[in-house]
Amino acid sequence: MERALLRQGNVHSADDWRSVLGPVVKRYRDQTLKRFFRGDAAFATPELYEFLEAEHFFYAIRLKGNHLLHQKIAHLTTRPVGRPSFKPKVLYESFRYQAHSWKKPRRVVAKVEWHVGELFPRIGFIVTNLNWHAKRVVRFYNQRGTAEQWIKEGKLALTWTRLSCHAFRDNAVRLQLFALAYNLGNFLRRLALPRKIQQWTLTTLREKLIKIGAKVIRHARSLTFQLAEVAVPRELFATILHKIDQLRLVPETG
Repeated sequence: MERALLRQGNVHSADDWRSVLGPVVKRYRDQTLKRFFRGDAAFATPELYEFLEAEHFFYAIRLKGNHLLHQKIAHLTTRPVGRPSFKPKVLYESFRYQAHSWKKPRRVVAKVEWHVGELFPRIGFIVTNLNWHAKRVVRFYNQRGTAEQWIKEGKLALTWTRLSCHAFRDNAVRLQLFALAYNLGNFLRRLALPRKIQQWTLTTLREKLIKIGAKVIRHARSLTFQLAEVAVPRELFATILHKIDQLRLVPETG
């Protein structure tokens, strides 16, 4: 997770997007790599398009439908002739479009899905500056679902929506701490877990590795933690500790 921002409950979901996106864009500005942005319809604003284009970002953003957009794909919204199949019939269209608030026309990709038993098709629009085939653009945009699953995992494992402080600023700080814990958990899962348990969710990681009970035995020259092997076997726990130890920076010599 790059950034998180707590907003007031009575503002638009993309309110103050520049303070969230700006530092992330700056962080990768000098790196020689292709940069992409995906966003839902809340981010369909000309100011964001212009910002991404100026920063040489490729983007695919959901666009709310209107009368003009539906006119562009009117030839695809006529029910197909013949017996409908159980498999949805999917049609794609790409065209140039300029809203009143845009300074120039941009590419819009439309997806029309006909499902059996449904009277009207499911229609979606995406504004993009990618020159890929329309189907590939839609597939790229739909990968937002993977990011949504990561967000849902964070909500379940860390309950980061539980912001119970009275002051807004206090809740904003709590959200940042939740984001830090989420990233630390992800780093642990990706860098320190053996391959056979890398599919553990953050909830499993928390319950079996982090929130585990232990008995502390003190001796004159040692301190021993005794943990139950039911959650994590000894060999597995030792492997995790070894991987964590390997993450230490090697001090420079000379």
